[in-house]
Amino acid sequence: MPNYWPEEEGGIATEQEQQQKVDKPRLYKVLLHNDNYTTMEFVVMVLIAVFHKSEAEAVRIMLDVHHNGIGIAGVYQRDIAETKVQRVLQLAQEAQFPLMCSMEPE
Repeated sequence: MPNYWPEEEGGIATEQEQQQKVDKPRLYKVLLHNDNYTTMEFVVMVLIAVFHKSEAEAVRIMLDVHHNGIGIAGVYQRDIAETKVQRVLQLAQEAQFPLMCSMEPE
């Protein structure tokens, strides 16, 4: 017997199609926020150490943060994004920088 979507969705879906829809994990953008105190060198170091970016890519992202006020450090599954945010905040606190890092759904 086929499974039916609610009327507003329309159509008929098999159980396999429904399972595939449930299995896709939601991704989150990890964002770095600009401030007037954190050095550009520290931001580049964080991007290399925490996000495994090349130096050239780290500099490009750091410049995005510097010029636009915010930059995307990476896109990850929720648990990985949360871990990376916490690591960045820990490193910033240890270095006594006010660098802000957050995450939002993609």
